[in-house]
Amino acid sequence: MDADERWRVLRLHVEDQVPLAVLARDTGIGERTMQRWHQRYREGGIAALDPRHRADAGQRRTDPELVTFIQRLGLTRPRPGMATLHRLTLGEAQRRQLPGPSYSTVRAIVQALDPAMVTLALEGPAAYRDRFELVYRFRADRPNQIWQADHTQLDIVIVGRDEKPDRPWLTTVMDDHSRAICGYTVFTGAPSAMQTALALRQAIWRKPDPGWAMCGIPNILYVDHGSDFTSHHLERTAVELHIRLIHSTIARPQGRGKIERFYGTVNTELLSTLPGHLAAGSRTPTPTLDLPALDQAIGSFVATYNNRPHRELGITPRDAWVADGWLPRMPDSLEQLDGLLLTVAKHRTVQRDGIHFQGQRYLSPTLAPNLRLSLREIEAARRARRHQLRRAINDRIPTVASREEPNSPPAVQPKRRRPRTYEEDDE
Repeated sequence: MDADERWRVLRLHVEDQVPLAVLARDTGIGERTMQRWHQRYREGGIAALDPRHRADAGQRRTDPELVTFIQRLGLTRPRPGMATLHRLTLGEAQRRQLPGPSYSTVRAIVQALDPAMVTLALEGPAAYRDRFELVYRFRADRPNQIWQADHTQLDIVIVGRDEKPDRPWLTTVMDDHSRAICGYTVFTGAPSAMQTALALRQAIWRKPDPGWAMCGIPNILYVDHGSDFTSHHLERTAVELHIRLIHSTIARPQGRGKIERFYGTVNTELLSTLPGHLAAGSRTPTPTLDLPALDQAIGSFVATYNNRPHRELGITPRDAWVADGWLPRMPDSLEQLDGLLLTVAKHRTVQRDGIHFQGQRYLSPTLAPNLRLSLREIEAARRARRHQLRRAINDRIPTVASREEPNSPPAVQPKRRRPRTYEEDDE
């Protein structure tokens, strides 16, 4: 308050004889303060009511050595409690024969430390990067310039396969410029490239609902380093659709902050209202919904989300995506899109028990020679093959039961053992 403002309050006492206690109660100003104002007014008039500034204002009267000692303790990991820090400071002041600072002074020195320096010293470089190295929040310049895709395991238990409880997953594709949800898929089991392809299929192609206008092929698809996002399937799909695939920095989720925030909204606004929600005090809820029912609930929530005003945009995500009207880049047909997304060729290794694909095992007699067998199995197969060939030879080459003998008896020759051979026909 300047002198004029103080006089407007004090005048009620000086001219109107309002007691200072009443003024203090009505204005919230301390009665002792009002008494000091009144004394200064009687001594020097209205000009004496101006605030008096200390000559050492802004200067710390605590000894610099003690200030350094307090700051060092405040940056030590683990940091001592404030009461412990004050006690240690008093001990250091006594050792140096200096006046000990008050508790409030010690707290003020600690709180005046640079938050970035405190975070780096106490929490490490990772926490420092997450909080203080984000220079600005990026936003795409136009719709379909950048799409984000990510998975999350939902905090809800549903009735899965074989009537057993299961936690589903949600894959979402979001437009970075408008925050609009372009496509999603709900599934059980581990995330895979196929689930990502299904979400992209819904995001790219035109929806039957006219209110869900988002579609087209993005210029950039921003994903993390999950095995499904780094798969050959997604890489080939991105090449065929002319999409630039960009992976976020490992262990840095801030680049996907928009879609992570959407997942938080789904959890707080939707899942918390559904049966089977995994709340803090209920880790084993009874599942009620099945996968189609959950899919329908999430679809309704996505429609509501896209058509309600966004706090940061000031308009709805749908209106931000539509903008002034434009034509998205589209594939020639749905069949072409399905061929690119769902039938991308991928090399598979023939194992001992066949080929594994999408959680299924496939066997074929044609592929049997390519199986990895043991030496004993190889030798048995070789013997069986030799016996088969011998039987085939015997079937194709008949033997002669008797030969025409000469009239004169042959000379007696010593018997010698001859190897077993196949008899040939006499021509």
